[in-house]
Amino acid sequence: MAHSPRIVFMGTPDLAATVLSRLVAGGVGEVVGVVVQPDRPVGRHLELTPPPVKVEALKHGFPVLQPLKAREPEFLEKLRGWAPDVVLVAAYGQILPQSLLDVPPHGCLNVHTSLLPRWRGAAPIQWAIADGDAESGVCLMRMEAGLDTGPVVATLRTPISDQDTGRTLHDRLAILGGQVVVENLRRYLSGELKPEPQPVEGVTYARKITREDGRLDWTM
Repeated sequence: MAHSPRIVFMGTPDLAATVLSRLVAGGVGEVVGVVVQPDRPVGRHLELTPPPVKVEALKHGFPVLQPLKAREPEFLEKLRGWAPDVVLVAAYGQILPQSLLDVPPHGCLNVHTSLLPRWRGAAPIQWAIADGDAESGVCLMRMEAGLDTGPVVATLRTPISDQDTGRTLHDRLAILGGQVVVENLRRYLSGELKPEPQPVEGVTYARKITREDGRLDWTM
């Protein structure tokens, strides 16, 4: 790709804000717009609070869209208007419909915080620790309609130590998420990197963490 690629970024929490910040610093393309979940009431006083990615986007002066659902026709029309070469997704928080996946000519790439196909789904960081995994990592994968089933463009790994918590691993994977994008996005867009299908063996699912998962049995 001769011109600087036009990138739309989709993400919501801290982890995604770190990836966006690294993407901008890495200078691998032009961010033409950012898509974030709507502002939510937070804290005891339920103040309407913008998600971390919105804060990061506005800091750089990027246009921001916050659709209630990613399948809204009006939103998809605006997304097409941004004419992205690629849509980059990190912890956006919604399943993307095929109508959105079809918008960019180079598809939608997701930064997923596990070593796929292990821990597809909502809480891969927490379940990697809970299950005693020796390592974790990030995959840059091309999205398709299934849940984290798409082919993988690039992977970066990190060991999990006995001292790691969900937070320490989260913060490390956020930085690796930015790194995997900066190092590999242009190579993918130029056709140098081809997405590899995930192995059929070793598939596990990381369901959402519930309040019950946080209960301690003090008799143990």
